[in-house]
Parts: sequence; C-alpha cells; structure tokens
Amino acid sequence: MTTVDTARRPADHPPVKSGKVGVLLVNLGTPDGTDYTSMRRYLREFLTDKRVIEWSPWKWYPILFGIVLNTRPGKVGKAYELIWNKDKNESYLRTYTRSQAELMADRLKDLPNVKVDWAMRYGTPSIASRIQALKDDGCDRIVLFPLYPQYAAATTATVNDKAFQHLLKMRWQPALRTVPDYHDDDAYIEALANSVTRHLATLDWEPEKIIASFHGIPMSYFQKGDPYYCQCQKTGRLLRERLGLPEDRFMVTFQSRFGPEEWLQPYTDKSVEKLAQDGVKKIAVLNPGFVSDCLETLEEIAEQAAHSFHENGGEKFAHIPCLNDSEDGMRVLEKVVRRELLGWV
Repeated sequence: MTTVDTARRPADHPPVKSGKVGVLLVNLGTPDGTDYTSMRRYLREFLTDKRVIEWSPWKWYPILFGIVLNTRPGKVGKAYELIWNKDKNESYLRTYTRSQAELMADRLKDLPNVKVDWAMRYGTPSIASRIQALKDDGCDRIVLFPLYPQYAAATTATVNDKAFQHLLKMRWQPALRTVPDYHDDDAYIEALANSVTRHLATLDWEPEKIIASFHGIPMSYFQKGDPYYCQCQKTGRLLRERLGLPEDRFMVTFQSRFGPEEWLQPYTDKSVEKLAQDGVKKIAVLNPGFVSDCLETLEEIAEQAAHSFHENGGEKFAHIPCLNDSEDGMRVLEKVVRRELLGWV
C-alpha cells in the first residue's frame, strides 16, 4: 500500500504517505565537474571528514587549507579529465551508481512497496536529500546500503554517520537498517571469479601474476581495531581458491595512500614496479573492493600502474574492470538487498 488506512481517519484528515520501504544505495562520491572549483568543493568535503583523516584539526587544517586545497584540485581535476564520461559529462562512478539503482528497481518489481534511490557520501545527490525524498514519498522504513564489500570506518561508518546526522534533524524519523559488509559472501566471490575468468579469456596471453588491489587505509586505523585489512585478505584468499591459483600467482596489495604516515602494505605501486624489475613480464590487476570503476581504478591502476609496469620492464598489463552494473554485479547487490529487506516486505 502507498498510504495508511484511510478508513480510520477523520474525513477532513490531510493525506499522509506511508507504508513504503526505501532502499538507498550509497557510494563514496564524485565531483560535479573537473574544474578547479568543483574539485575543491568535493575535496574539502572529503578531506574534512574526521573518519577519513583522523588527525587533530589543529594539526591537519593548516595543511589542508594552506596547501592541499590550493594545489590538489588542479592535479586531481586533470586526472578526472582523463577518465571522465564525456557523453554524460559526469564521472563513471556517478554513471554506474545511477545505473545500479535503476537496475535494482527493475529487479525488485515483484516488491511494489519498495522504492530504490541512490546517493553519494561526498558531493551530490547527498545522503540527507535522498533520505528526505524517500521519507516524503512514504518510506517509513529505509535500508541504507553503503556500497563497500569490506567494512572500514572511513567508508561504511562515515556513510552511516551521515545518515544518522540527518535523522537527528527529523521530527518523524523512518526506521533505518544499515547493510553490513559482504566481503566473504559466496555470490560476491563467485562474481569476482567469473569476472576474472571472462576477462582473461579475451587475452591472447596468460598473466604470470594476478593482483587484487584494494584501497588502503593508514596502518594506525588497523591498529585501532578496523577490520578492513583482515576482510581484504579473506576476500583475496577466497577468490584465489575459487580461481584455483597457487599462492605464488596471486597477491593482495593496497593502493591510494595519502600523507606521510605508513599505510597498509604491500603498496600496489611499489609491488607492480618490483615485479617488473624482478623479471615478471605479464600481470593482471583487479579491484575487488570497488563496486564501480572510478578514478582509483581507471586512472590509478589502468593508466598509472600500467605505465609503471611497462617503464620497469614489464610487457603485458591487463586491468580487469569492476563488477559495475554487470549481470553478476547486480546479482550480488540484489542478494544483499533482499536479505536485508526480510521482515519488512
């Protein structure tokens, strides 16, 4: 039903939408454009998040506002320009996240009371705006789905934080369920394995080494109890076993480090460089921690890592795309959503 039972209301009661269940898919975020202003606005929101940078603002803000936000927008904007979806004038992360929401809505057509929407933790559309839109449309229950297979405070937790912050401002709050990680889910591992197998079948060569590159976090976050490292390692092990690969043909690495402190190791860029220097000629890299291709996969891996591998003596490099809005990828997301909807529909 789309409204509460009107038979119990006075005849002059105003209409109230109720009875729907919302599903909100949330990804990391994206700038609205590659220009300096758009990039600075996006980076400011991202880099002032205390879940992302845990330094004291007294220490971090002088660096952020005095140096980083004056120099980095131009550099990052140029990187985004290389992988920008020119047809839609947007990042591919936005393109894929929107598509995932649209496809999810189609896959849940058997549940007419369920409404699917999408948001970004940083940038637009904001989590607050979409929670409010779902509530206004009659969703008194919402499944909040941070699109991260592995849990990290800097990803999953900050999405939840932002949603809760908006609920603090609401008089009539919807009930909220937050989706946990699914790093070892059978459907997820199967989808990754299928993706690797299909992509390698298109090559006329066989990689000597397959690298599963995950986004990194500072080592200090792990030491404080963040489960991210362990979950990445488990995803990697399950994928390797599913592919039937020996340990010496598969490795887990971590990319995208930022700042002076130590991050999770081994580092992807250093590993790719050393493999080439050690005589490895052919490698393939995938990004199991990213639901959708984005700057970190399309530019940092498919462009930068490939260039580094070739510069140091490597010959063949393949980047295996993320699951994106593929059939396998959507099957994973649908399984998770239907599991979390149990009892509500």
